[in-house]
Amino acid sequence: MKIILGLPKGSLNNVNRGNTYQVFVDAGYEIRGYEPGKEENEIRILNDPEIKAYLTRPQSAPVELNRGMLDIAIIGDDWVREESINNKDSMIKKIGSLEYGQTRLIVAVPQEKPYNSLQEFFLANKDRETPILCFTEYPNLAREFFMKNPGYKEIFGESTPMVQIRGLRDGDNEMVQIINSDGATEVYIAKGADLIVDNTQTGTSLRKAGLKIIDTIMESSAGLYAGPTCKGEKLEKAEMIYQQLFGAIKARNYFDVKFNIRNEKLEDVKEFLIAKKYCSQEPTIVKGMRFSQVNVLIPKNKFPEMLSGIKSLGASSIVREKVKQYVE
Repeated sequence: MKIILGLPKGSLNNVNRGNTYQVFVDAGYEIRGYEPGKEENEIRILNDPEIKAYLTRPQSAPVELNRGMLDIAIIGDDWVREESINNKDSMIKKIGSLEYGQTRLIVAVPQEKPYNSLQEFFLANKDRETPILCFTEYPNLAREFFMKNPGYKEIFGESTPMVQIRGLRDGDNEMVQIINSDGATEVYIAKGADLIVDNTQTGTSLRKAGLKIIDTIMESSAGLYAGPTCKGEKLEKAEMIYQQLFGAIKARNYFDVKFNIRNEKLEDVKEFLIAKKYCSQEPTIVKGMRFSQVNVLIPKNKFPEMLSGIKSLGASSIVREKVKQYVE
């Protein structure tokens, strides 16, 4: 049995965002041909011959899943929704969230414009004689969001914005035109677009481009998704892969802490750790003649306060290590 996996090209494998490559390494996979910036079309997972992996664009992965070209893929939620809006036969299912690559899909306009919401934008442009131009990589999501907006409904009713994807055109409202872009969407404002729909993490690149956010369509993060061919043994394998990956991601939030404590203080430190929930159930203890070694797995944000507490009880030889994988 071979399970065909699509691994994302682009931002989800950027070292400063998702670094999917490192997630696989931390999960115990020996992966080759997917190092950030050096990705190859065919990716090898040396220690799991049941996985056949390919590099795929996030925009294309949902289509490849629905067509049976991939069994599973790591994709942002936004691209799955973009594919599914007009595809009622879509059979893509989410195996689970991977909780990285967080982004927002937003509507943005030039900073100097007076409106602060999409509704205000439409109402301010209701008497114009030229079409409203919106550029985006998400034409389906943009059109759906526009048509639900009270400002759009007041002016255009139930008419459908014109969507243009290269030479293909669809929709009956020529006064609102949504045009597909292929990356660097913010530059279209400088070329004459009225607004854009784009994804952003912090909004920094938008502000640098002189833009401001006036609405949010959705929030998105990476997930492991399955297509219709992923069933039976493949589904079991996919769920196992997910558990491995999610364990590596969850481990990023924990420290493995070891320290020594005098035996006469052992019960005090144990009660302290349990009462403050500085360990999952109870600490691991290796008792010696005069000192005991205590080991706890602790959320990173609780470490400073725990450190102060155990030092006050006489802890010594405190060692903090990173956790590679955490499976409950």
